[in-house]
Amino acid sequence: MHQRITISPELRDWILATTRAGHGVPEILRRLKENGYDPRQSRSIVAEVLKLPLAALHASTGKAPPRGLRTKHPEAPDVCIDGHTIQISLSVETPLLRVLDGMLTGQECDELIELARPRLQRALTVDSDGRHQVDQRRTSEGMFFTLNELPLVGRIEQRLAGLLGVPVNHGEGLQILHYLPGQEYEPHYDWFDPEQAGYDAITAVGGQRIASVVMYLNTPAQGGGTAFPELGLTVTARRGSAVYFAYEGGDRSSLHAGLPVLQGEKWIATKWLRERPYSNPKKP
Repeated sequence: MHQRITISPELRDWILATTRAGHGVPEILRRLKENGYDPRQSRSIVAEVLKLPLAALHASTGKAPPRGLRTKHPEAPDVCIDGHTIQISLSVETPLLRVLDGMLTGQECDELIELARPRLQRALTVDSDGRHQVDQRRTSEGMFFTLNELPLVGRIEQRLAGLLGVPVNHGEGLQILHYLPGQEYEPHYDWFDPEQAGYDAITAVGGQRIASVVMYLNTPAQGGGTAFPELGLTVTARRGSAVYFAYEGGDRSSLHAGLPVLQGEKWIATKWLRERPYSNPKKP
């Protein structure tokens, strides 16, 4: 029989204060371990205090877990966040990757597209100095929402935070991208290369990127999937589904590409997660 863990008011207050200060679950677990707490007990304590499903915490012991969606038992492939059920249809461990069906409802997909459509511009990438630039590898149009800009955006951000165990303020603004036939995003990494001259400037506003979530807002007639060349894996773009992948520490197996749209069009919403609270840098 499972024995309920007693959590002292002091420990509960410390966990909440540490979270409000911008530290994620891995840092809290690390500190608890340093203070003599059993790792398994620590995960139960943190899940209870932060109201997270235990499935949102990594099941391994002996080391701090990577951030992001944790291992989910194959016999229980669903996660319910605030009444919204998400199905985990594919799991890869290196890099930590999950295909999430039902991440968004059809209505949410349609609303995001219509809200983004009048604000689309040529999609940019971030250069070595942290500035936004046109990159020939990326041929789509896009736009950004600010954090919690609209009730719909805030609801999706809260859902992701509950699913991934990463605070909302660790995420960059939700980006909407639109691809027409022939448009693509060639193989690339989402994390920032520490060897880049502008690495310190890029990471001064929230630290390194640690994970990405690509949410598909429609189903292209043909093409437009997300390919992971190092894994020999392509995730099909299907309306309402998403692919989550983590790369804390600069995992090179996270190399990925937005494949060309062959027929129809593709709409996606992308969320990048950072090590620390993210503050939007001033654009030049």
